[in-house]
Amino acid sequence: MTTMKQEYDVVIMGGGPGGSTLGALLRKKSDLRVALFEEAIFPREHIGESMAHPVTSALEQSGALGKVLAADCWIKKYGGIYAWNPNGPSVTYFDHHRVTEDGIARWTIHTDRAQFDHILLNHAADMGVDVFQGTPVKQFKTAANGCVLTLADGTEVRAKIFVDASGRHDSIATGKKRKWLSDYRNIAIWNHYTNCKFVQHLEGDWNIFREENVSPIGCFAYEDGWVWYIPIRKLVKGRVRTLHSVGLVTDPSILKERDFTNPDVFEKRLKEAVPLLKDLIQDAERVDDQMLTVTNYSMLNENFCNYDERWILLGDSAFFVDPLFSSGVAFATGQAVGVSLIIKSTLDSDLTERDKRDLWRDYDARWHITAETFGLAIDQWYHDIANFYPKSVYWNSRGRTRADLNIREASFHAMVDTGITPDLIRILTQGSLDTKALDKDGPFLQTQGVVLAQEPNDTDLIAIAPDVAIRESLSVDVPGFKAAIVPTALPQPVNTALRDYWVNPIANGDKIQAPLDKPLRCHRIYFESQGDEGTQVPIVNERDGGLHLWNILQEGPIAYGKLKPRLRVSQQIVLGKLLHAKLLAVHRVETTQEIEPAPTATVGS
Repeated sequence: MTTMKQEYDVVIMGGGPGGSTLGALLRKKSDLRVALFEEAIFPREHIGESMAHPVTSALEQSGALGKVLAADCWIKKYGGIYAWNPNGPSVTYFDHHRVTEDGIARWTIHTDRAQFDHILLNHAADMGVDVFQGTPVKQFKTAANGCVLTLADGTEVRAKIFVDASGRHDSIATGKKRKWLSDYRNIAIWNHYTNCKFVQHLEGDWNIFREENVSPIGCFAYEDGWVWYIPIRKLVKGRVRTLHSVGLVTDPSILKERDFTNPDVFEKRLKEAVPLLKDLIQDAERVDDQMLTVTNYSMLNENFCNYDERWILLGDSAFFVDPLFSSGVAFATGQAVGVSLIIKSTLDSDLTERDKRDLWRDYDARWHITAETFGLAIDQWYHDIANFYPKSVYWNSRGRTRADLNIREASFHAMVDTGITPDLIRILTQGSLDTKALDKDGPFLQTQGVVLAQEPNDTDLIAIAPDVAIRESLSVDVPGFKAAIVPTALPQPVNTALRDYWVNPIANGDKIQAPLDKPLRCHRIYFESQGDEGTQVPIVNERDGGLHLWNILQEGPIAYGKLKPRLRVSQQIVLGKLLHAKLLAVHRVETTQEIEPAPTATVGS
């Protein structure tokens, strides 16, 4: 039995995939003293049974992947079948274009979360984390050199840093209620079934999974909402069996007309209304007598961390996005990799105080952008899909476009990959950055300040704003998924290494550098008078060419129409961020005219 210490370097609240992965990473890469307090006793049931492929790399980095694969609780997942409209399903492998180039499948798993989460928690304990189950944390308060946690029995435990990875509820660290990330109020209703057919067996030339008999997730939109269809291996009455998780995401108001919490109503309606699903579940037998439910998707906390108060939110505690693309565990474990870097850099390094604060700030700011952008992208998808269901209460409550936006295929692969990063508009507009390609009534463009400001006119003069400076700094890669989500062309040696990695991530783990192995060197463009807490735009010149853009802008005001053609797409994205942050001044003119030179910006240390 583990003896509880009075003081730890890090205390983690929550033993789900995010908390367990973080604990294992901290112990694997440092000598920090880590405790994990979990309210439940594992194994315990949990929804979220299908993953995105960044999970595979996160578990490889933590050392847990081999233990998961040795267990009989999973089925390999290669991508997805998404039937949104009557014209036929959209299908994709993970990192689809890479798979078509090198022939090696990127993969993750469908899994029984009860067993999966238990394996990860036990792995954290094996790595040296002091794990305490059935031990709720009831109170958090800051203290000198850290914080104090009060357990349910009144025991107080001190920590230098507290991580809340406890799930979808208001955090004891922030003391604030979570905000809605989306206006939609969904409810999920599901059960597990035996005697189901696999979705890769569906007929049709579109089914890229059938020939090799490899498993995707199945998602099917229809009048009442959308249905997930996930194969898993699960313990039932003392025997591990192959089941299917079948769930409906709908609007609670629809339950007044059709009570989907009644399993007979649920099954009858799906067989009648979802053609592709009908044959798959024709002989299905449910495992549980009662349907399971969960509500309130898409929420986020105002802040994800606080350096001075020494707390960090991780996974669903930070944000939860509609599960349309199975992103939850990928985000949680991906954040865990980043948080492990931040904590080690804070407690186990010789970085300056300024650098440490920069890392915490960027974790907060950049994960907020990722969460909000991903959520808005899903909202835009809902907005577009509504075209096909004009009489649907569910889809009409999520808005309809005036015309088909034709963005689904442009963003589809990236969404399945959990790859919507802050340059979403580049993806949605297929690189053009022309927001005119998107419907102005759609939720993405109705929300201001997500990625890019509206473009200036070609004749407008752009210059560095007064009081703006640049300094060297450190940042944290977001999302920083290893061996995944690589949107740019790569040298052949890197492509070969990626191919080898996915043949065997455990054996070939050292062939690909993890983006979050160390802090990312960057520059920050900021207002000098606002200090380090004011508006900032970090740039990484090797990736975005932002320093080259800065040097061009230092030459003096330049017409936007002359500047933009000189820039790569990545530099245009940086330009948009600087414009939105007001770090650049825009002088509106109709014709070229003489103007005074721009103020000289300073270069900080």
